[in-house]
Amino acid sequence: MDDGVIRDQLERLVLGEGAHVPLERALAGLAAEHRGRVPEGLAHSIWQLLEHIRIAQEDLIQYALDPDWRSPDWPAGYWPGDPEPPSESAWTNSVGAWRQGRDLALELVRDHDRDLTAALPHARHHTLFRQLVLLADHAAYHAAQVVDARRALGAWPPG
Repeated sequence: MDDGVIRDQLERLVLGEGAHVPLERALAGLAAEHRGRVPEGLAHSIWQLLEHIRIAQEDLIQYALDPDWRSPDWPAGYWPGDPEPPSESAWTNSVGAWRQGRDLALELVRDHDRDLTAALPHARHHTLFRQLVLLADHAAYHAAQVVDARRALGAWPPG
């Protein structure tokens, strides 16, 4: 298959296009009072889901790029303990950091000087392609949980 076709499809996957609601849309217009509430019957608040996505995304990218990267402890290092964001700026910073990470992932996809399928020098059984697919798959899974949480809170679809 043509490298350009693979990169185009991977880019769309990272953007959340296709069969899923992109995280960007899942978060759109979310009122502050809904960010830290854990809906009945669900395990996490939308704040916890967003932070989890952001932390995992950073880990997946940095693991691919930096042989000295150390992943957070599992599971505590991947989930904020408090369901509430500590402040409005914490929420805004988390959304911004998630977008920056997503944009870095897109840069990696679009960089034709990078071999997506070559084994990582420090992890022979992993490739950049694998990391980016995991990143997209993980975000899609949890974006669906954001939508479920919003439905349970009566905050879906976005206004």
